[in-house]
Formats: sequence, C-alpha cells, structure tokens
Amino acid sequence: MSAAATGVGSLPGGDAREAAKTVTGSFEEFPYLAELPARGPGADMIGRSLGLLVDMYAHVEPSGWRISDRPGRDSKRARSWLGEDLDALEEFTQGYTGKLKVQAVGPWTLAGALELHGGEAMLQDPGACRDLAGSLAEGLREHLADVRKRIPGADVVLQLDEPSLTAVLLGRVRSASGYRTYRAVDRQVVEGALRDLFAVHDGDVVVHSCAPEVPFGLLRRAGATGVSFDFSLLTEREDDAIGEAVEGGTKLFAGVVPGTDAPLSDPGGSVMGVRKLWRRLGLAPGTLAESVVVTPSCGLAGASPAYARAVQAHCVRAARSLADNPE
Repeated sequence: MSAAATGVGSLPGGDAREAAKTVTGSFEEFPYLAELPARGPGADMIGRSLGLLVDMYAHVEPSGWRISDRPGRDSKRARSWLGEDLDALEEFTQGYTGKLKVQAVGPWTLAGALELHGGEAMLQDPGACRDLAGSLAEGLREHLADVRKRIPGADVVLQLDEPSLTAVLLGRVRSASGYRTYRAVDRQVVEGALRDLFAVHDGDVVVHSCAPEVPFGLLRRAGATGVSFDFSLLTEREDDAIGEAVEGGTKLFAGVVPGTDAPLSDPGGSVMGVRKLWRRLGLAPGTLAESVVVTPSCGLAGASPAYARAVQAHCVRAARSLADNPE
C-alpha cells in the first residue's frame, strides 16, 4: 500500500485556477481545496471560515475580524472567493474518485480571533462561543453538501484548523490590549464542542495545528480520525499520546517538509524522523504507510510559487519512500 501525501491548505498567489491545477497535478490521489490568502481579507483562513457561518456575520476592523449585525462587504467577498475556488477545483476534478480534503478553522481558534462589539475576543463569552460553534456546524453542513454535489466521486475529508487550541486550553490567548490573557477554557467544554462539530461530517475529520503541544489525546477522544501537525515541534513527552493515537487508528498527518523556502533534503531524509519515531514507540514498520500522511509542516502561503510546487512534489516522493522502505 502506498503512503499518502497531501497539502495543508494555503498556497501563494491569487489565481484560483492555477492553484487547483497545481494541487490536482501534485496530489493525484489526495487533492485539497486550496486557500489563497494573498487576495486579501476574506481569503485568509479566519475570514474564509467566517464566511461559512450561518446567521452570524463579521467585518474587518484595523485590529482584525469583528462580529457584525448584518452581512457586509467582507463576508460577501469571503463567500465569493470560496465559490471561485470551488468552481476551479470542480473543473480540475471531473470524474475524480478518491480522497479530497477541505479545510475550515475550528471553533476555538475562531473564538480567539473574532472580536465582539467591544473589541474583546469572543473566547471570553461562553454563550457566544456556543453560538459560534453552532453557526459553524450549520455552515459546514451546507459547504460539505456543496462539495459532494460538485465532486460526487470524492470521499471528503474535513480538516479543522485549530492552531490556537493549545493556547485556549492553557489560558495563553492574549486580550485585545495584549496586557492580559483570557481564562483557560475547561477541557471538557472544549472537547464537547469539538465532538458536536465533528458530528456534522460522516467521513474523516482531521484537526490541524502547527503550534507546539498538540493535545492528541483530547482530539482523539473528541472523535478526530486524524491529527495534522508540524513534525519538527514534537518532543518525546508526546510519545505516549502519539503511540496511543496510532494504536487507536488515528492517522498522523506529519508535516515534515518546511512550509517556507528552504533547501529540500532527499525524500527519504524528510521522513527519517517518522521512521525513528516508529522505532522509539515500538510500532510495526509495516503500519507506517497506512498510519501516516506526508504533508508540508504548515500552509504554503509564505512560500515562493516555485518552492510551493517543489514541496508538494517532494511530499509525494517522501510518502513513496516511507511506503517502500519503512525500516
């Protein structure tokens, strides 16, 4: 069985057709819906996901995204760009069957990034956080149905981006003034909201974070079927949690290739750390290919277009190397 490879989400540039062509050309077996934040507010990770919300709106202030009473230019722009990206992907996936990944920001990172009318983050208001998660669930349900209608042969994988999740759990999200941090949210509350949200999709749900200390155990309990992370940030402290996750069937989306321009090693060298981890955990090398998906360490929005193309091709070769020589 060949190991899989895919991207994380963002790419440089602003041309939806070019992005869809690159992604489907690089990842023939596991393409994804690219995000192009260089287009401006609404194409960024946060704005794009706010555009999915149902009966909840946001606009851009100098400090970032803020809740609105009605849909405005910014949320309309986010929806229109998403439509453009879907049109392009649909064009390049005619007759496609297989895995296809779409990304949205998870409720906790959104709650830390979205401001209430007074300028503080929604994160400080438990009721507002619940409303946000509910609105996102509705929006994702509609979005996933649209993707399935456009690309009927796709086995859709939903990725929720939660780079702020660890900060939310540890009370490290800074307030608007920057002088204080919001209180840590109870782990049970965090887990429950994620579990409810994962339930909107009957396929695989992957949670992505390129922050350190990814809460593997919590995500697995909430029902994530995969965790996507920056492999270089792992420490041996996480060994037990990762071992349990893998043995429980969780897929690891291992970000092993730098997301910004850097010299690329040989493909086998890129996955050497994954092989070492397997040995350290005492896992059977034969399970590597089915348990690991090779990705860049984070989105590629900050990369040059040439590097972004090279990285995606490199991930595919690294995955092949992992499958061919698991030892």
